[in-house]
Amino acid sequence: MSASRASDKTDWKRWFFLLLGVGLFLGTYYSSPWPDAVDPVGKHFVLSREGKGALGVFLLAATWWIFEVLPIGITSLAIGVFQTLFFIRPAKEVFGNFMDPSVLFIFGSIVIGQVCTKTGLTRRMAYLMLSVVGERTSMIYLGSFAVTVLLTHIMAHTAVAATIFPLLVAIHTLYEGYEAKTRFGKGLFIGMAYVAGAGSIISLLGAARGAVAIGFFRDIAGRSISFFEYSYYFFPIGWLMMLLIWGLMMVVCKPERATIPGLKQKARELLKEMGPTSGHERTAVLIILACVGMLALQSFFPALAKLNKSAILIVTTLLFYVIKILDISDLEEIPWNIILLFSGAMSMGLCLWETEAAKWLAVNWLTIFKKANWFVFVMSIGFFVMVMTNFIMNVAAIAISLPVALVVAPYLGVAPEVIFYAALVTAGMPFMLLIGAAPNAIAYNSKQFTTQEFFIYGLLASIILMGVLAFAVYFLWPLMGMPVKL
Repeated sequence: MSASRASDKTDWKRWFFLLLGVGLFLGTYYSSPWPDAVDPVGKHFVLSREGKGALGVFLLAATWWIFEVLPIGITSLAIGVFQTLFFIRPAKEVFGNFMDPSVLFIFGSIVIGQVCTKTGLTRRMAYLMLSVVGERTSMIYLGSFAVTVLLTHIMAHTAVAATIFPLLVAIHTLYEGYEAKTRFGKGLFIGMAYVAGAGSIISLLGAARGAVAIGFFRDIAGRSISFFEYSYYFFPIGWLMMLLIWGLMMVVCKPERATIPGLKQKARELLKEMGPTSGHERTAVLIILACVGMLALQSFFPALAKLNKSAILIVTTLLFYVIKILDISDLEEIPWNIILLFSGAMSMGLCLWETEAAKWLAVNWLTIFKKANWFVFVMSIGFFVMVMTNFIMNVAAIAISLPVALVVAPYLGVAPEVIFYAALVTAGMPFMLLIGAAPNAIAYNSKQFTTQEFFIYGLLASIILMGVLAFAVYFLWPLMGMPVKL
């Protein structure tokens, strides 16, 4: 009887935030016209009714995601529904975004993780790593994060997260069991998501945003940036952030145990029990390496760059089913909640972009600092991109803010190079919301943390990020030879 009453009890907190999201949308959409944004050369940017609707959807989704009033995938469906029913964008465009190539890339990355788990590759890697790093939980954190960053040097951070995820599951199973929730597990998965972002800035192979930004920089500043020059300035930032995130996780997610006695020996024994690599393991490795190699070569050979990255990645999914490493039961185990999350995020990001609501925000924000000190202006760009990339694709955040910033920069005597690198540092590290990057959502699939915990820890990590950016802009990059002022 008491259990029945408990289940029937109204969750007023949930209903408050549910209605708050709807209220924010309606209040924004039906509000009076907002003032135009005006850039430094006098060009006006009007916020249309559709633009206000895009901002309203943005506020609704953020409220529902942060407070988890609905499953995150269902909130994503609401993004499409509100856009369509309020005529913000045509239904064909809105729901077409739900199968965008970027979403399929995430799907393919998750399938790779499934294969690594099913064939035993991740357990083998986990046992091997544990036999090296030992029994101290702090070193297990550090080893896991270092491996994640190393992999982002040569492959997209989404694929890295999907590959590392099952390895961390195997590690945590040895720590406390598969289903248990622990501070150690929370730190492992949240930390993995954060360092995947930190590592993704180091190389052009880590994410697509770098190539897009280089294109803008070439068109506006009239100079190109090479593959190795790009990595030269980002390498110390990415690895410094990895170490700082490790320190943060040791504070906010300090493991329940300092050591796991006997873990090193147990890992060696389990690795020995697995025996030699199986045929499916070797085949899976060959397919994955071939895919990664093809994606890497696209940065060096223009002819290969024409091939769509998502299509290349989905070839691996097809091959895994053709050679029967995977079957229909594996397809049914795909975390569709996570796929829907990114489908909705893609639709919302494109909504902000196509209605020019995001551009209106960027112009309003950056023109506030058009007469500021050069350092304040550069930091304001980094801050704006950091906030925006938590809500929309980081490629879109760069596309919105970088052109405006490069136009304003000459008025303040700021070199375009420091604008370029500052924007890309924060674009790669959306630490606060799950929709900011695929590794965030993949980590959430561990069920070790809530969206509110992710937001709170991400807020702390973002403060650290802004501190590192300030250090780089004012001290490190000038010492490395980067021009900062004209």
